[in-house]
Amino acid sequence: MNLNTQILIAAILGIAFGFLLSVFPQSSFFSTSLYGLGIISSIFIGLLKMLLIPLIFSSIVVGVSNLQAGGQLGKVWKITVACCVTTTTLALILGIGCAHLFDVGKGVDIALFQNDMNQYQTPDTLTPSSFFTNFIQNTLINPFKAFAEGNVLAVVVFALFIGVALVHGGERFKAVRQLAGQFFEIMMLMIRWVMKLAPLGIFALLAKLIATEDLSVLSRLAEFAVVVTGTTIFHGAVVLPLLLWIFGKMDPVTFFKGTRAALITAFATSSSSATMPLSMKCAQENLKVSPATAGFVIPLGTQLNMDGTALYEAAAALFVANLIGLDLSLGQQLIVCLTAMIASLGAPGIPSAGMVTMIMVLQSVGLPAEAIAILLPIDRLLDTVRTVVNVQGDMMISVVVDRHTREAVTELNS
Repeated sequence: MNLNTQILIAAILGIAFGFLLSVFPQSSFFSTSLYGLGIISSIFIGLLKMLLIPLIFSSIVVGVSNLQAGGQLGKVWKITVACCVTTTTLALILGIGCAHLFDVGKGVDIALFQNDMNQYQTPDTLTPSSFFTNFIQNTLINPFKAFAEGNVLAVVVFALFIGVALVHGGERFKAVRQLAGQFFEIMMLMIRWVMKLAPLGIFALLAKLIATEDLSVLSRLAEFAVVVTGTTIFHGAVVLPLLLWIFGKMDPVTFFKGTRAALITAFATSSSSATMPLSMKCAQENLKVSPATAGFVIPLGTQLNMDGTALYEAAAALFVANLIGLDLSLGQQLIVCLTAMIASLGAPGIPSAGMVTMIMVLQSVGLPAEAIAILLPIDRLLDTVRTVVNVQGDMMISVVVDRHTREAVTELNS
């Protein structure tokens, strides 16, 4: 039985067990079960938190240092990074905007996380200047302190510096790049181990949630799923094709016909990494992207360009904040968007790995990591849709980059 099926069964059983517990709220069975569920869920959440910082650090270092592969194509990687930042920013704006438009999660208070939120201090409203001042002071700090305190943004900034240094160092730092790559592979292996515990952790989290909360949260969850799915599809069906037509001069119908196999595979596997070989094949053979450009842009995009993931995580943070009755200020929403963008850069291209980086987004504005329990029942469904958009964005950017850099690629090949 594959992991996707195990997670689905665990979610159903967790909900059913939660309903069973809610029938006997005053019994010793209820209290004993909640205690056991709390231990299991704490272990699962703790493991995710434990791996978060080293995963983000190694992922970004490896992703940035991979720019060395295109060292002779300065124009190629600059346009690639610019495209990734542009499409991800548009996805974030769309996600936050639709979350506000539909007021996802408003009107239901979740008591399960009140202990965490009672210790949360609502910051004063920040002006743009004070926001950036505080941001700089909290990110440009001793990296060892950042690692020890779990300051994700500071770790990311340090990782970016390390990655850029590895690029500029060239062959002198080849051993360090290899070490970083091997460390990232170790982290991915550990993530796979933790994901094997995901069904048990999801069972415990959902059972505890259903047993202790009002069932109206489920209707809000369904509403959120519809809004996020519709927004993600709009981004993939309207925003990205429009950018492709304007900057890549390619008919969207031609693009979708040429990439159909890769998009279907992305939907079925929920893994942009597993789909990457097929994405490169479609880009080269059907979209006529040069092999040098496709071989550089698509692997890099698999690491750096995750529009669907960024959109989902930003909207999900706002949804959770609404559920627990916290109004995020403009400064906090900027932090959510920035953190969601960074989290999408560090999200591994494997199924459900986004729940690891989702913790990063929640904690950036003081939301409890345990709140991912609310999102778990729909995560796998939404993961299929956002993975399709992630893969689509990679191939679209390869077309745009190829059109604007064909001369540089030709010089490299010659």
